[in-house]
Amino acid sequence: MARRSSFGFLGRFGRSEDLRHLDFALRAADLHPSVVPEGVKLALVNLLKDHFGDEPPEGAYAPAAALLAYCALGGEAFGRANGPEALDHAAGRVDQALERSGSLDAGIVLLAFHARLIQPGVVERHDIDVDTD
Repeated sequence: MARRSSFGFLGRFGRSEDLRHLDFALRAADLHPSVVPEGVKLALVNLLKDHFGDEPPEGAYAPAAALLAYCALGGEAFGRANGPEALDHAAGRVDQALERSGSLDAGIVLLAFHARLIQPGVVERHDIDVDTD
């Protein structure tokens, strides 16, 4: 039986393991978890579950967090924090995501866009245009 994600409640019930993994991965990518709304984190965990199954491997959180961090921080800040190789990799992932609309990375970029977490410089650099019709 699949475990559900949980934010915790009044300090009495803890955060679920998947959200703790995501928070740790966001910190590692230099995006503090407190600037990402809980609903966005829950949606991201659900994207991972849709892609990997009910229990995504622990290693799935870092790449997802890095892509969200790239979108949220913008290229310059992301590159300063994570290095030029990570910047090039994240930018390449966005370009590929735009070509494969059903991919996990496309879902992450779309989530960042609709949550208004994506930096205008990222939208401009990758010519992101989401049809809202």
